[in-house]
Amino acid sequence: MLSLITPAFNEAENLEALHAQVVSTMGTLGQEWEWILVDDHSTDDTFDRIRTLTSGDARIRGLRLASNSGSHLAITAGLHHARGDVAVVMAADLQDPPETVGIMLERWRAGAQVVWATRRTRPGDRSHSSFAAAYYWIMRRLVGLTAMPVRGADFFLVDRIVLEAFARHAEHQVSIFALITAMGFRQDSVEYDKQLRIAGRSGWTTTKKVALVVDSVTAFSALPLRAITGFGVLLVAVGAVCGVWTLAASTGGALSGLVSAMAVFAGLQMAALGVVGEYVWRTLELSRRRPAYLIESVAGLPTVPAGPSGTSKIE
Repeated sequence: MLSLITPAFNEAENLEALHAQVVSTMGTLGQEWEWILVDDHSTDDTFDRIRTLTSGDARIRGLRLASNSGSHLAITAGLHHARGDVAVVMAADLQDPPETVGIMLERWRAGAQVVWATRRTRPGDRSHSSFAAAYYWIMRRLVGLTAMPVRGADFFLVDRIVLEAFARHAEHQVSIFALITAMGFRQDSVEYDKQLRIAGRSGWTTTKKVALVVDSVTAFSALPLRAITGFGVLLVAVGAVCGVWTLAASTGGALSGLVSAMAVFAGLQMAALGVVGEYVWRTLELSRRRPAYLIESVAGLPTVPAGPSGTSKIE
């Protein structure tokens, strides 16, 4: 069975059209399927639309998170509740064509355990495309996740073995895509053309983009900490030179310059402490063992997360 997982935030206008596409595609494929829609605590009537869909189609289940937790935790909730032999994560905004799922399934049947659907084209906002290019360059070149697709992929397939391995990871503040890449397994990719959003607005704000970069880098690399160490050594050398220069000079301007340099160095030290603090904070978050997400409501047949065997119990 195939588990389709779709995170949704304020996507009420798109769900009925997406449902029609999913039903048509799965019918063409002749595939047994379930569809898990995870409402990331939308402020519109997204969950009401999900309830309507579940009442007319027993293959659909809906989860509403207790707070807006971000698409990555919404995807996590969906993956934890997937009962299929294979799962596909697909956006709710109609930009990921369900027809691509058939090609992804072919790659899975050929032996791939993770299949990324990478974008040939990305219509729309150029600033978003520029951010994506910069983000994936950082992850591949600086963090070291060279297996990550060059143009990125948030539309992907994982099989049951990967799902079970994913369930063993307890990180809250992490990029799902980076985590699955770093996990390894047999990975492959297919290309597709991303479609234009027809209705609604993207919730992918600049603040969320910056948070994704910070979470991704701190979760998979110690590079910022090593950079701080190297910069600290450089500051010691610069400070020694400034000290010698001040002692040798007899003008007040030299002293004033030293004070300015000290102010700059103090600011850099505070920035360095902030970087270290990011790592310490993430360690503290994990040590508290708080749940990554809480479910407020369930639509359709309520289930508990699938166990290691892939089974699930009715509550």
